[in-house]
Amino acid sequence: MLDVTILLDGLAYGMVLFIISVGLTVTMGLMRIVNLAHGAFAMIGGYFATMLLGAGLPFFAAALLAAVAVGIVGAAVELTIYRPLYRKGELAQALMTFGLTFVVIAALTTVFGTGIKPLPIPPALNGVIDIGFRTYPTYRLFLVAVGLVLALLLWLLIDRTSFGARLRAAVDNPRMARAVGIDVNLLFTVTFAGGCALAAFGSVIGAALLPLEPYYALRYLVLFLVIVGVGGIGNFKGSFVAAILLGIIDTGGKFLLPQASAYLFYGAVIILLLLCPHGLLPAKSAA
Repeated sequence: MLDVTILLDGLAYGMVLFIISVGLTVTMGLMRIVNLAHGAFAMIGGYFATMLLGAGLPFFAAALLAAVAVGIVGAAVELTIYRPLYRKGELAQALMTFGLTFVVIAALTTVFGTGIKPLPIPPALNGVIDIGFRTYPTYRLFLVAVGLVLALLLWLLIDRTSFGARLRAAVDNPRMARAVGIDVNLLFTVTFAGGCALAAFGSVIGAALLPLEPYYALRYLVLFLVIVGVGGIGNFKGSFVAAILLGIIDTGGKFLLPQASAYLFYGAVIILLLLCPHGLLPAKSAA
């Protein structure tokens, strides 16, 4: 049954990576922003949720409110900090967002201290469910279900709605998009805010797998970037596949080769990038 455990645990872990990193897929791929502060927005959401839980709010309410709050913060940051850098080039964007990450880390450490911030699993998820051939933790099945639902909703939003069509048009040719009446600035703000909200939500519900601590924003940033790069920049479906695949590989390494799990994970990343330099499911514009 070890292989089944690896698959299920890897799937749950991959879903957490997907939920957090899909916002980065959107901002880097569709909006073409080098956003190295994505982990910082996830971290803000997690820390804000600890405050809400400490005030007595239920877990799910805290997760949703944290996502909404970080989405609002993301909209404000996009308007004031990111927007002036859209035309400044990738180096300026990388330096600014990396610096912003350190500012967030310093601020949150000053307020909350240097210890790990636990987010207790609610009683409703703190048990096991009989899935026919075995029992399995309810919490991990919850992560799988949430990831699948969000993936479906994002696919419908981006590929099957006028909002997604307008967003792609605004990215490909903003001047023409404005000429036909599309509010490009508003689209970018809403999209950026949504990506930040998803990162915050993922950090809260996935805190049992990716613990909240002072260097969360830097510790897991590489993972989020790997998911985006391996999946194909700008393709959230590719990020979904990459998150699941790498989640299973990482989990399998920790079970079977714990002392070499990190080498196995990044070795797999290197091989995948060599075989598929534009990602597992590259965007249509990739050459």
